[in-house]
Amino acid sequence: MSTPHPAPAERFATPGGVLTLEPLALDGPTVELLHAWLTHPRSRFWGLLDADPATVRRAFEAVAAHPRCEARLARLDGVPLGVVETYDPAEVLLAGRYAHRAGDVGMHLLLAPARTPVPGTSAALMAATLRGLFERPGTRRVVVEPDVRNEAVHRLNARAGFEVHGPLPLPDKTALLSTCTRKQFEASELGDTARPVPAAAGPAGPAAAGHLGLHPMRVAHRHLCCKALAEFAHERLVHPEPVGEGVFEVRAGAARYRFRARRTALEHWLLDEGSLRRTVAGAAAEPDAQALVTEFAPQLGIPAHLLATYLEEIASTLASAAYKLVHRTRPATALAGAGFQEVEAAMTEGHPGFVANNGRIGLGVTEHDRYAPEAARPVRLVWVAARRSLSRLDTGRGLDEDALYAAELDPGTRARFRARLTGLGLDPRDYRFLPVHPHQWEHRVTVTFAPDLARRDLVLLGEGGDEHRAQQSVRTFFNTTRPERHYVKTALAVQNMGFLRGLSPRYMRDTPAINDWVAELVAADPVLAGAGFSVLREVAAIGYTGDAYHRAAASGHGEEGPHTKMLAALWRESPVGRTGPGERLATLASLLHVDALGTPLVSVHVRASGLSAEEWVRRLLDAYLAPVARCLLAHDLVFMPHGENVVLVLHEHVPRRAIMKDIGEEVAVVTDRPLPEGLDRIRHVVDPATAALSVHTDVFDGVLRHLAGLLEADGLLAAGAFWELAARCLHEVAEADPAGAGRVPLFAPRFEHSCLNRLQLLNTLQMVDLTDQAASLQYAGTLENPVAAPVPVR
Repeated sequence: MSTPHPAPAERFATPGGVLTLEPLALDGPTVELLHAWLTHPRSRFWGLLDADPATVRRAFEAVAAHPRCEARLARLDGVPLGVVETYDPAEVLLAGRYAHRAGDVGMHLLLAPARTPVPGTSAALMAATLRGLFERPGTRRVVVEPDVRNEAVHRLNARAGFEVHGPLPLPDKTALLSTCTRKQFEASELGDTARPVPAAAGPAGPAAAGHLGLHPMRVAHRHLCCKALAEFAHERLVHPEPVGEGVFEVRAGAARYRFRARRTALEHWLLDEGSLRRTVAGAAAEPDAQALVTEFAPQLGIPAHLLATYLEEIASTLASAAYKLVHRTRPATALAGAGFQEVEAAMTEGHPGFVANNGRIGLGVTEHDRYAPEAARPVRLVWVAARRSLSRLDTGRGLDEDALYAAELDPGTRARFRARLTGLGLDPRDYRFLPVHPHQWEHRVTVTFAPDLARRDLVLLGEGGDEHRAQQSVRTFFNTTRPERHYVKTALAVQNMGFLRGLSPRYMRDTPAINDWVAELVAADPVLAGAGFSVLREVAAIGYTGDAYHRAAASGHGEEGPHTKMLAALWRESPVGRTGPGERLATLASLLHVDALGTPLVSVHVRASGLSAEEWVRRLLDAYLAPVARCLLAHDLVFMPHGENVVLVLHEHVPRRAIMKDIGEEVAVVTDRPLPEGLDRIRHVVDPATAALSVHTDVFDGVLRHLAGLLEADGLLAAGAFWELAARCLHEVAEADPAGAGRVPLFAPRFEHSCLNRLQLLNTLQMVDLTDQAASLQYAGTLENPVAAPVPVR
């Protein structure tokens, strides 16, 4: 081999994007990635399926230490794509086993397994690698020895011009010895598809958007198209027609989408993302999520004046997905043992059901890299002083203003804030301290509330002392400096998933009292207490009301709207203090996370637990489904128990109990049962069938449908068996409360098909009226209830 030491990074332009080959650094994250790649079933021919990370590290350390071997990491437009190993076949592996020639270079390619395979990716890796090798002085022929059973790589080698010499017995396999000269490569199908390019200069001035490359965007488009087809089919907005065994087609004008798929309970579609093919007027076309929405717009029912807004949310969702493909590369196998906030930052799917699920319209590229949860950057909140007479602070039982600030702000920070006010000739006793999202300060407070700042009804105090991390909801922060301190939920004038993310001071005035009542009700229920179920209380809410927008609404000449929800915050309890020895926290949403390899995090937890999939799911249902159903049957109380609103406590990868959050905006009492004075806001009386949708829609359709699909697709548990376990769990809850079970039809043969995307498509600016959410629901007929069938006796 002509180059005993690693060459510098090389870059090649290919039809699939710019492919970079760089020296392989064996740092922790890279070893995690290599381990996940090599232990994936699709990498079986590398012979390391059962290896642990230490074994993988040692294998590549041996390559790095050998003077005639080299390993390089391949990236396509920044996305980690695989590994290229080169070696001198005269001294390594093939020494004395074949007819060696001067200038021979041995080569191994590892193409990373992909959840969303994009056509042309393996060809880009092969073409760039061969082009790079033949550009090196002394390389005359490339030698490969893949396993004879590896038909996929044989096809790729043939496309690159390799000549097959026949089977070759090696100590660990029977190889198919093949070679390729420069002339053979350049005459092949791939010979002119890669050319060297110099390193790109960094952009001058504006912030870089390096994640917006061809390859990550192709992957993002394909995945979002598959999700859109699956969820729109689930909501009966599009209607896939069978065109072959397991193959379906959807049509919209001249556009055709064909894919392999199967349908499980609750009309859940499992699409093979690599199989998706789009044609327009018979010609092959790239999957394009914005084009799909436009093509299907008449079926989707998007009002014409809101189509552009929805397309912008799709574009923002694509940009976020591309960012995660480049920057959030931790595999599920590593995340299963990671910390609470590490997992939160690694999440790649904004919501399992919504198609436009990462809108965040209003965050620029620099702000996305600074404030988005996937950026995982430390954030210090901006604090302002709000004049006491023009603001309100509401606290829960046992908490007052002084105790709140003492718990949330260090003495030095409080002293600095008071000194800022006194330095302006103001009396600190006349003000309250209000936390503000930095983006909100920069873009809204300093502009929209400029007169208030000038009057010193609002005063900038500066940054707080603690560092925080944004959660998946974007405007809620976890305190990483003092994790036992409260979450802080801020107003944020960013459009995301059908809402401008504001907070209403008027609406929040009863929030602490509502939280106190729900927490006390849950704690007093012996069944819920026995399950360890609890809630994270929102203990305090603050809002500024002294602005012109509130005055206009109060005068009757205006109304409450986005401008009256721009300066407010609330504090929510942290779950950190609720864990015992060996316990870890993870959101329910994290179980639905699927990494870039296609590995679901739930599958890693199940396999690592040592339990059967049936037993693991039973434990999860006991911790999550059973308490939610109990609250409905025994207390007429419903939550919004989607994945991000539920924090699971895990022990050795097994769910032990659940903690519910986001109580103030989402909880409801669905009958006319007595409520404490002042809590009528949460009463939303509905008929029993609609009340049951809090389980049927929010739990079954919103969470468990996706979880069952992941477990079935991964071969761990058939969907039918999953739903039998869910039925058993609910029957146990019903047996403990026969009166409630007789009133609420949880086991009805069918239930109304309430659809999330239909809500967003109908009004992309505000999906629902928070004061009457049930009236906003959009239905598409009924669904067969997967727990309605009698449960077999065991």
